[in-house]
Amino acid sequence: MKILLDDIFFKDFLFPFGQIRSISHIRIGIFTIFEKWQQVFPGKVFIASEKLIHEYEENECVKYPANFIPSFEFLKQLSARKEKLSFTADCKILEHPWQIFEFNNWAINEDFKTITYGRTSQPVPEGNHVVGAENIFIEPGASVQFSVLNAEGGPIYIGSNAQIEEGCLLRGPISIGEGSRIKMGARIYGATTIGPYCLAGGEIKNSILMAYSNKGHDGYLGDSVIGEWCNLGAGTSNSNLKNNASAVKIWSKKHNDFLVAGTKCGLLMGDYSRCAINTSFNTGTVVGVCCSIFGRSFPPKFIDNFSWADNRYIFEKALSDINNWKKLKGKEITDAEIQSLKNIY
Repeated sequence: MKILLDDIFFKDFLFPFGQIRSISHIRIGIFTIFEKWQQVFPGKVFIASEKLIHEYEENECVKYPANFIPSFEFLKQLSARKEKLSFTADCKILEHPWQIFEFNNWAINEDFKTITYGRTSQPVPEGNHVVGAENIFIEPGASVQFSVLNAEGGPIYIGSNAQIEEGCLLRGPISIGEGSRIKMGARIYGATTIGPYCLAGGEIKNSILMAYSNKGHDGYLGDSVIGEWCNLGAGTSNSNLKNNASAVKIWSKKHNDFLVAGTKCGLLMGDYSRCAINTSFNTGTVVGVCCSIFGRSFPPKFIDNFSWADNRYIFEKALSDINNWKKLKGKEITDAEIQSLKNIY
């Protein structure tokens, strides 16, 4: 069976995410949406906007909307039946960007079942304090030093070659991606995902760093979603609850209006965006793609794509800055990324 994830009509659906790459590459839980399907149907999952499948093969595919998030049980049943399965109540559908962190508790638990099925964890090294050891899974090559791992309230997954430095406090459900580093003394509450090759420190709660992003210093990040290749300067914090505890409203590019997102919502930051030290983000702030934020104690609640403080980012300067950041992690900007950014600009 082949799976086709239909993402054609979702360009601004989950803004600021899904701008540079398909919404299928949004990370929620341990995996991206694409990776969740790929775990069960390796090499047989295709994304409509990426056109990596021939037309004659498309007729053989079972099609699902790219904002549909399958559960562990759904994927098992679909694999066994080998025919299209209708949505079930234990799955989720992303309709708004803030649901990425709202569904993250559920997603980590579902992905933990998938990635640990039939496998055995590496032992937790001596010197760590552990609660709920049966809910902790450590991949080969990971390093965990003199920290507290409390998986009583949800699982803790630590990816290959990840580093948990001394004195960290982790309360599940938590996912630490491959190659990521959690700095000394970090306090991370569930439900939090630190994606692959990220750097995390300070206090983080119910948030997602998708991949290659940094929140390396003290400061609070809560009920937030940070895209790929972002950097939060030292001391950066966000509010996730209004002083009067009233509903938080989020700017929706799709609706061109503010929508109610519930009583808690922090920072939603698109790919390649960065902020200066001691930046303070108000409750429910949306930052677009490729923004450089500095010069204000409280930035506006909506910052559009390619903002450079109060000005428009010069495109060539934006590409140069992105590439400088990518080189810090041994990468370079690709032609495909440049074209995507040019289309947005």
